[in-house]
Amino acid sequence: QLQASGGGLAQPGGSLTLSCAVSRFIQDRYAIGWFRQAPGKEREWVLCISRISDSTSVADSVKGRFTVSRDVANNTVDLHMSGLKPEDTAVYYCASLFDCHNNYDVRGVKSWGQGTLVTVSS
Repeated sequence: QLQASGGGLAQPGGSLTLSCAVSRFIQDRYAIGWFRQAPGKEREWVLCISRISDSTSVADSVKGRFTVSRDVANNTVDLHMSGLKPEDTAVYYCASLFDCHNNYDVRGVKSWGQGTLVTVSS
């Protein structure tokens, strides 16, 4: 129901866009969030976009560097990453959420998509 794509290798300071393919049916009923899990660390919330107003919430660790948007034509929710740092290296997951707010608890995720690996290295 959700499928993330677009991961790869990026240089520090570079940019990368990830896409989450998710049906309009799900987008109309749930907020969509992005999470990441770095090697040896717990999965953490990155940002989310609300179901109705398209308002977003963004983790402090990526604020000013990561944004989220909808591509209505292609039924995707895209994560735009810029100013990448080595510490952004992780498997990134999209998920459907019951709402969108700061520090969303991973235990409250409705459904997970498969992850896509982002590696930031020179």
